[in-house]
Amino acid sequence: MSFREKVRLAFSRGDNDVVVRLSEAAIDRARATGNLADEVEAHYNLARVALRDDDLPRATALAREGLAVALRSDDRGLQERPRHVLAAVARMSGDLARSRTLYQELILLNEALEQPKLAHTNYHNLAFCEVGLGNLDVARTLFAACRERVFRHGWDDLVPYVYMAAAAVASAEGDHPKAARMIGTANEAFAALGQVPDPDDAADLDTVRDAAIRALGPAGFADQCSQGQLHHSDTAFDNGVR
Repeated sequence: MSFREKVRLAFSRGDNDVVVRLSEAAIDRARATGNLADEVEAHYNLARVALRDDDLPRATALAREGLAVALRSDDRGLQERPRHVLAAVARMSGDLARSRTLYQELILLNEALEQPKLAHTNYHNLAFCEVGLGNLDVARTLFAACRERVFRHGWDDLVPYVYMAAAAVASAEGDHPKAARMIGTANEAFAALGQVPDPDDAADLDTVRDAAIRALGPAGFADQCSQGQLHHSDTAFDNGVR
């Protein structure tokens, strides 16, 4: 297994200490051998850990370090992951207009690089920005297209994010029982994969959870969330998310 595969697997499982250890060692090796790709990857993953710790200044600094390395390469694709972190920083800091612009630029970059799955994840992130900006019709359209792609392509690792999207839309519509059920379904889907959500999505999910708890009370939220955990399967979807 390559360094990239190891470090991303560790991050998806929430093993931050492993990510830091692998990445710091990789930076030393990469600088000694001139491996720009691994150096960018290491800075990217350290930046993601900083995002998970809600240390946005450190995440920004690490992403910019990675981007500076990427710009020394002829491989334009190396710029994508550091730029992704910078878009996430803007999203998590509440600068949704800037985040939206950065995600739109990333979509164009990934489409030019013929990386459809990465383009898809940025459409997903863009939709969350639209929710935050109050553009629910736009967000619904984007999320519906994302849901269709996930199941058409069999991207099982992205299924939990479809449930998260449903929770965010339900919350914005004031349907907190449904939001709580979708949180429960998303939690179960992540657990089935042995994964945890990415930091920016986790932050938005926390916002949805807090709103649902305020509306339903802790016991009511727990009841709806438990119901959602029973529906972790593709049958939870028909023309939309139940």
